[in-house]
Amino acid sequence: MGAVTLSVGNLDTMIDYYHRGIGLQVLEHGTSSAALGRQGVPSLILEHKPSLKHAPASAAGLFHTAFLFPQQSELASSVFSVARNFDTSFTGSSDHLVSKALYFDDPEGNGVELYWDRPRSEWTWENGAIAMATNRLDPNVFLRENLTAEGSETVADTAASVGHVHLKVGDISTAEKFYVHTVGFEATARYGSQALFVAAGGYHHHLAMNTWQSRGAGDRTPALGLGEVSVRLPRIDDITALEQRLRDRGVATRYDGQELLFNDPWQNTVRIRVDY
Repeated sequence: MGAVTLSVGNLDTMIDYYHRGIGLQVLEHGTSSAALGRQGVPSLILEHKPSLKHAPASAAGLFHTAFLFPQQSELASSVFSVARNFDTSFTGSSDHLVSKALYFDDPEGNGVELYWDRPRSEWTWENGAIAMATNRLDPNVFLRENLTAEGSETVADTAASVGHVHLKVGDISTAEKFYVHTVGFEATARYGSQALFVAAGGYHHHLAMNTWQSRGAGDRTPALGLGEVSVRLPRIDDITALEQRLRDRGVATRYDGQELLFNDPWQNTVRIRVDY
């Protein structure tokens, strides 16, 4: 996964949350946008659009952006930083069998997941489906076991990046037809008509879609929140083949020979580029 773009009403407030709270580094900061990430690689683009309003909770769009940390100690440092600097931001935590995850809302209501993956050797697959659950994870115990003295003082500039993106959609059957049968992800888990998880390369999920708040939602209209999701593919030939497949199936595309843009059935914008 590449950087997620958010349309924001207050640029300075949002930069402060993701930098001082989560610990992303400010890589670029202009008058109307900012790029944040780790080790020089952007994982979040903030675009200042103060004329936009919040969409209703029942609209399609972003459920959460999930930032993946290589080590539990690095995850604990970021979680502690958010808790210390934005103490009303925390919304929950879970052990998902494949990962440990802690959840937050940013100042404009965008969902944020901070998580660490267990080694793939500890994941369980059965008939092509990954075993995941929502088990209790005590955040205080997690911090006691994993937060170092150094991590309690400073969030290091480690290789944390976007691990997956979770979307709100109108219905799961349409999401599967688009993201699996047209775009080409593999379905890794299904929860009836409520949620779908998809991935490439044997990961547990790069994208998820749910209808928990948004069942029956139609096209998105311009609003604060998700601007676009980006996905990186290994070769330009992969992008060319995807662009042809989308056009063959009637999906409008914008392709300049380097980057491909298209909208899903709810007008969530997806940008595809080569992972150099």
